[in-house]
Amino acid sequence: MNADLNLASPRLGHLDWLESEAIHILREVAAECRKPALLFSGGKDSIVLLRLAEKAFRPGRFPFPLVHIDTGHNFPEVIAFRDKRVAELGEHLIVGHLDDAIRAGRIRLRTPDESRNRHQSVTLLETIAEHGFDACIGGARRDEEKARAKERVFSFRDEFGQWDPKNQRPELWSLYNTRVHPGENMRVFPISNWTELDVWQYIAREGLEVPHIYYAHEREVVRRPGGLLPVSDLVQPRAGETVERVTVRFRTVGDMTCTCPVESPARNAHEIIDETAVTRITERGATRMDDQTSDASMELRKKEGYF
Repeated sequence: MNADLNLASPRLGHLDWLESEAIHILREVAAECRKPALLFSGGKDSIVLLRLAEKAFRPGRFPFPLVHIDTGHNFPEVIAFRDKRVAELGEHLIVGHLDDAIRAGRIRLRTPDESRNRHQSVTLLETIAEHGFDACIGGARRDEEKARAKERVFSFRDEFGQWDPKNQRPELWSLYNTRVHPGENMRVFPISNWTELDVWQYIAREGLEVPHIYYAHEREVVRRPGGLLPVSDLVQPRAGETVERVTVRFRTVGDMTCTCPVESPARNAHEIIDETAVTRITERGATRMDDQTSDASMELRKKEGYF
């Protein structure tokens, strides 16, 4: 646990315990891994990871670079926020571009506008190999999606970048086995025990800035099976579809071709907390169309090397 906390204090709340555990995990990565990296997309979970890294390592620099795998289908508001936050921190950002792999023929799309989420594994594994990373720190949470719930905090990946949910290392008493052979690596999830509600409560407590599309705003959308889709250069109305202007917010941000906003009037973190406390639909189940199809399921993608 974080040595800065008085563990006997009755004033510690659940966010303090979660924060302490996450800081312990981040410091364990820095101490035990040869060349780690922190995955930062500009999304809310990775924003929380950055704050935790600040608390773990400031006033020094982070002992790892930041990495983003850019699908080319990202919301421009999120990319702008990513670059702004990195500049504020003065840290180093490495960006792997799917477009480079597509041009080189290493990724082949069935259609130009298909979701690129499942193809991120190719560029992620190439980026890991190029820079020799032996651990990648990510913001996945166990409540996001059922495959995430099978993951360990320190998730071993073999020399092909693959994950085997039936062959994972035990993590008794918060003892983590970080040993890997050359070519193997770990994916590390410091906020694995957090929920979507915890994340928003922490954002509110810490006063963290997030991309404005997480809050209620008006946006043109089309209604399709599985949810609303925001109209953009990548998503245009089909024959028979009507474009509506609706007040929405995003619970998660990703590939614009499959990431759905939800109708909501919540315009700040506290209003989102109130909504999240009563929702019965998981974050990804409600907002990621590609997670709803078996050929692009999260578990399959993770076995192929996804985050």
